[in-house]
Amino acid sequence: MPLLDSEEAAEDFGVTADLTQYDLSGFKPMRFEIEPKAAALNMRLPASLLDAVKTRAKAKGIPYTRYVRMLLETDIAQMR
Repeated sequence: MPLLDSEEAAEDFGVTADLTQYDLSGFKPMRFEIEPKAAALNMRLPASLLDAVKTRAKAKGIPYTRYVRMLLETDIAQMR
């Protein structure tokens, strides 16, 4: 991928680029969180479970709170 030194260059590249010439197999999916968070959840967990959650989140490269939210969203989406 070319280095893009400004947002304008990135926008120009994103509009006109033919990405078939690039190997994108190493890219990770990215979710953009647009909906505002208006509620909070406070949970008590065994320390071992929280440690396991934090380990999995770290392996995915995301904060553990986002990982927990992702698990909840995935489970709810499967119910629909």
